[in-house]
Amino acid sequence: MQRMGMVIGLKPEKIAEYKQLHAAVWPEVLARISACNIHNYSIFLKEPENLLFGYWEYRGCDFAADAALMAADPKTQDWWAVCMPCQEPLATRVQGEWWAMMPEVFHHD
Repeated sequence: MQRMGMVIGLKPEKIAEYKQLHAAVWPEVLARISACNIHNYSIFLKEPENLLFGYWEYRGCDFAADAALMAADPKTQDWWAVCMPCQEPLATRVQGEWWAMMPEVFHHD
């Protein structure tokens, strides 16, 4: 199992919309997340900085392949099309990232 954390900005005028979207995530999107071996997925919001912190546990064997399956899913693409306009990617993210991935520096069970 691999713990993964990521961060992205949230446009201030989109906070209410983003919260509403995530209060009722489409069932097909949730099923795809699970099918791609992602579990224990949470998103946190830090205001007033308007930073979203995402965390999940990846339990598969090939994250790149599972991420490609997710990205190819039409319903997931539709979901991203409504969520992405709410987000503000960090200028310091690695090329090709939308959410900036974060290395784990501490963990305690």
